[in-house]
Amino acid sequence: MDENTLKIPSDVRAKALQTMNEESMDNVARKRFSPEKIEIFNGSLTSLQTLNEYRFLKDTEAERMLPGIINNPVQQVITDPNPDENAKAKFSKPRHIGVVFSGGPAPGGHNVIAGLFDEMKRFNSASKMFGFIKGPEGLLENRYIEITPELVDTHRNMGGFNMIKTGRTKIDSGSKMELALTVCKGLNLDALVIIGGDDSNTNAAFLAQHFKSSGIKVLGIPKTIDGDIQVKTEDGKVLCATSFGFHSAARAFAQNIANLANDGSSDIKYWHVCKVMGRVASHLTLETALQTHVNIALIGEELADYVDQDRMVKSLAQGGQMDYNAYGMTLRHLSRVICDIIVRRAAFGKNYGLMIIPEGILEFINEIQVFITKLNKIIADYNRIHDLDFHRTFSTLNEKLDYLRRISQGMMDKGRFPIWNIRDDELFNQLPGFFREGLLVERDLHGNFQFSQVKTEKIIMDMVKEYLDVLREQGLYKVGILRDDYVSLMDGAGMDPELFAPALFKNPQDRYVLVKPDIISLKTLKIALVHAGMLDDEEQIPAVLVNIFRKSQADFNIQTHFYGYDGRGTDPTYFDCCYAYNLGLTAFHLIAGGATGQMAAIINLEKDFHQWQPAGIPIARLMHL
Repeated sequence: MDENTLKIPSDVRAKALQTMNEESMDNVARKRFSPEKIEIFNGSLTSLQTLNEYRFLKDTEAERMLPGIINNPVQQVITDPNPDENAKAKFSKPRHIGVVFSGGPAPGGHNVIAGLFDEMKRFNSASKMFGFIKGPEGLLENRYIEITPELVDTHRNMGGFNMIKTGRTKIDSGSKMELALTVCKGLNLDALVIIGGDDSNTNAAFLAQHFKSSGIKVLGIPKTIDGDIQVKTEDGKVLCATSFGFHSAARAFAQNIANLANDGSSDIKYWHVCKVMGRVASHLTLETALQTHVNIALIGEELADYVDQDRMVKSLAQGGQMDYNAYGMTLRHLSRVICDIIVRRAAFGKNYGLMIIPEGILEFINEIQVFITKLNKIIADYNRIHDLDFHRTFSTLNEKLDYLRRISQGMMDKGRFPIWNIRDDELFNQLPGFFREGLLVERDLHGNFQFSQVKTEKIIMDMVKEYLDVLREQGLYKVGILRDDYVSLMDGAGMDPELFAPALFKNPQDRYVLVKPDIISLKTLKIALVHAGMLDDEEQIPAVLVNIFRKSQADFNIQTHFYGYDGRGTDPTYFDCCYAYNLGLTAFHLIAGGATGQMAAIINLEKDFHQWQPAGIPIARLMHL
């Protein structure tokens, strides 16, 4: 139908369009919010103070590859009490600054740009900012837009990276760096600011080295919801507590999971299993668990540190030999730990619950970690040696498995100790097909294993279900019945609850009574009643006892959820609005002070706002190549 067929009056149509284009009151208020500024940025000019007390270990390979920035010190932005004319000229000169988002979105990115833009314009309204479209790809292809006040105002305090989009293109060769330099020179850039995670800040360091002779400054901004960009000095002093975006994502996940807690404790029939984004680190899982008080939270770092003390003592007692398999946790052991909690909750009448699993949990499981490490190396070596793409060459699972088999048989790896041996091949082929396919999933552009693409929760919960079935058959997985409910049911049926309780329950006087382990069916229930003299062989089991038995039967039902992309795109919290905005302000003052190869940071971020200290941290000193 066209608009003539619908015959919508023009005034109605205009009103409808106006309504659709209207922003919510929440968004209007959000965009009007003005983040607090660190006191130093309310003044006029600043300078950079070298903080020699902060020391880092120096990586020899980083020193070789980044000689121009490896000796950068930590620099604190301080008020310049007596700026001379040269200092005033440095701040007030018109600048061209480029900005690029790199990697996945994180709440607060737009405020980094807003802070940088506002400060740039405050000192000279003729300064210009250029945003490269779709991340590093736009930088290499010379695709950009000029950032305007209207564009900044539209995105203030809003989530996403949709102002200029983002991407994961790597600038990983001399030719690409030279191309990026040519583009920056063409725009007469004074500085390039890369807003990204650890890989992106590594990129920033190499670009800073390559751009150094040109005079173009390159800075990094710590961005990731994973919370895994944390900077400590050699003696443990925290310089960067976390990246922007972590606080907002954790809050968003916690809100959603708290809603599940309400739902789960209402219909009391599901275990909600929530996989949370965060790559290898479990920071998001831990923070979300602390906010929601879930029943089970798996922390990968704790699993890695686990030691089976019983196994250790037994091995030492038997032969005095250290059993190194006692260190760390296997997938089988992990499933048993989860089952133990599920069974114990069920015994108290709670055959439901809430569990959080970090997406990178598999990296902390002994046998899986070995597979991931070896497969990463095999795939990377194949791509490098053959200049081909492993996943395009071997497109099916069977083709990939055949290639691994040939390596294990020495057909592809002539070394004395092939990276993929026959034992590896046998163990790998014992895994479920979907799991093997998951472990062979295509790596990201930085060579990282893509945990979010693997059904981690299915792998773990399948093993949990399997073991719960065994426990159910053994009569060990049962739902506890509130004793008051039992008494009420028996009284309602005109039967003596105290008379029957010892025959039915292993703990007849407890608040929650558990049907005896050997009663696993109606047949075994009748045997128990006959044996206790409560029933004759010819009699049928009273309906109330059948009902009680069925209430004790445990069914394990799960609902799985994945939280990741929703947290990346959520609107920033008040904290991240202020944090990201001040990172943008910090970036400008580092640029004005002549810094390059630095990551903008806020020291004392974990303390009260008035103690925040803007600084620049040398990226090269954080790298291990």
